[in-house]
Order: sequence, then structure tokens, then C-alpha cells
Amino acid sequence: MAIQQSLTWSNLRFVFDGLLVTLEVAVVSIILSFIIGGVLGTLRYLKIPGVSFVVGLVVDIIRNLPLLLIIFFTYFALPQIGIQFNIFWSAVIALTIFESAMLSEIIRGGLLAVPKGQLEAGISTGLTRLQTIFYIVLPQGLKLMVPPLVSQFVSLIRDTSLAVIISLPELTHNTKIIYAQYPNTVLPMFFIMAFCYFIICYSLSYFSKRFELNYTK
Repeated sequence: MAIQQSLTWSNLRFVFDGLLVTLEVAVVSIILSFIIGGVLGTLRYLKIPGVSFVVGLVVDIIRNLPLLLIIFFTYFALPQIGIQFNIFWSAVIALTIFESAMLSEIIRGGLLAVPKGQLEAGISTGLTRLQTIFYIVLPQGLKLMVPPLVSQFVSLIRDTSLAVIISLPELTHNTKIIYAQYPNTVLPMFFIMAFCYFIICYSLSYFSKRFELNYTK
């Protein structure tokens, strides 16, 4: 009976709607955090006097804050100073802020893993430091960054569930509503939710491994 109540078309469609919101939030957050994290990681790698210190300080502060606190800040605190976003963008901004700090360290670590001689060789050919990083250092460091980057992206996808606290209609939120209405469907809905997260995260890990194998050939 519980399984029948869980697998009705209306319930499954409601879960699917939540899954789409989860994917939307995750994709937008991944793109934005990768871009911002790349910039922050490169700035720290360049060791620009003053700038690198400030960036490092901000990154360390954000990395040591709970993501839930950042979500609360973007949705409840920012409106107090006149900056207001809807639920979707509050979740995206919070995830982007947190993940950018995490990714910046991964990217900086990947750049640092490339021998310094590569940077010096590029500069000696007449390239600027940024051109050398983009064309020589970054491609070599990327294959070292792929596993930790994917691991962080998987964590980001799972972390979207924390946005349930601000009632973002994502996967966890929607399944929670269903089993709140039908208490005997708790276990089936948990299995459905777990299956959805597993498929997303496993698919990302699988394609990243394929990319890594092709990239390192």
C-alpha cells in the first residue's frame, strides 16, 4: 500500500519537479563557482603582494563557515541591508560563495603541483605570466585537479539538499512534503530520493573518469 501511494503519477511528477530544481541549482552553482574559484585560485598562485593575502584570508574564512550559515545569510541577512534575492538565487549564491572558496584551493594546489620550471620557460619565450598559466601551466595541472574537482562537485550536488531550510522546492523538499502527507510512504520516498541522488552523483563521477582517461592518454 505504501509503495502504491508513493508511485502515483502526481507524486512522481512532484519528485521529478524537485529533481529538476536540484539540477538547475547544481549546474548554475558549479559553473559560477568554477569560474570564481579559478580566478581566486590563480590570484593566490600568482602571489600578488596584498591581493593574494586578502584573497587567502577571505577564502580561509569562508571555508571554515558552515554552508547552512551562508544560506541563512544570503536569504535572511542580506535583505536587512537592502539586498534581496528569491529562494532559487539565494541558494545559488550561497552555494557559489562556499564552493568557490573550496575550488580555489583545489585549483591553486593543481597549479602549484606543476614544476616551476614550466612557468619560467613560458615567460622566457615572451609570454606574459597569465598567458603562461593559461596555455602551459593550467593544462598540465588540470589532470591533477580533475579527481578533487569532481569530488567537490558531487559534494555540491548533495549540499543542495541543505536549501530545504529556506523551502527551496528541490528534491529533498518535495519528497519531504509527500511523506509528511502520507506518513506510511517515508521509506519508499527515502529510497526514491536516494536513488535520484545516486544516479546524478554516479553519472558525474563516471563521465569524469572517462574524461580523465581520455585526457591523460
